[in-house]
Amino acid sequence: MQYRAETTSVEGFVQQIACCYLRHGYWFYVTGRVPSGKDPRAVDAKLIRKYGIAVSESTRTRRKHAGRANLQYLRHERFFVILATKGVHPFFEDEAPIIRDIRRRPLCYAGYSISYRRGGLTRQGTTDPNWHAHVRLDRQQYLNLRADFSEWALRASTAELSRAFSTLPVAAYAPVRRQLLLLLRTVNRIRAAAGKPGISTEVLPLRRRVVRPFE
Repeated sequence: MQYRAETTSVEGFVQQIACCYLRHGYWFYVTGRVPSGKDPRAVDAKLIRKYGIAVSESTRTRRKHAGRANLQYLRHERFFVILATKGVHPFFEDEAPIIRDIRRRPLCYAGYSISYRRGGLTRQGTTDPNWHAHVRLDRQQYLNLRADFSEWALRASTAELSRAFSTLPVAAYAPVRRQLLLLLRTVNRIRAAAGKPGISTEVLPLRRRVVRPFE
């Protein structure tokens, strides 16, 4: 099968990393952009060939058992990322100065921050020992939204604010849902101080849509 590298949406790009690659140990990464004037698919082919990325699952398994790293390559528009598991591979020598560990340095793209973290407290109050993908709006994206909605809180009607919240183009991963609830709480606090009705949490887009990354 042809190796699929080009995602057709931001949501698909984020989902493929967070839901597929991180749980299989692809924690080391480098990012880059295809220069203007170059064919992105030609760059895809060059990097995939250089690092031997397009291999079967059985080959990946053999590499893992031999202590060698496996790699994945993913691109959306002109932004790309190469992810690797731990092990021996020329990638770690060639890209050494710019390799990052997603457990320590989140991968940021299109307003999202993607990382891999230990779980927090469970509903029973115990510590979750497992690691989980963690997708949230990056700090600047969240601050921009908070500034915009704080400004609209008194100027816009209840219907206008409800529509603005409900149509936010965000993928509602759990950390994003918490950020949206904080954002709504800020707006309602401003409106309450001015004697205006609050906005219901029902307007928030709290259900994440599962997408097909490569279609």
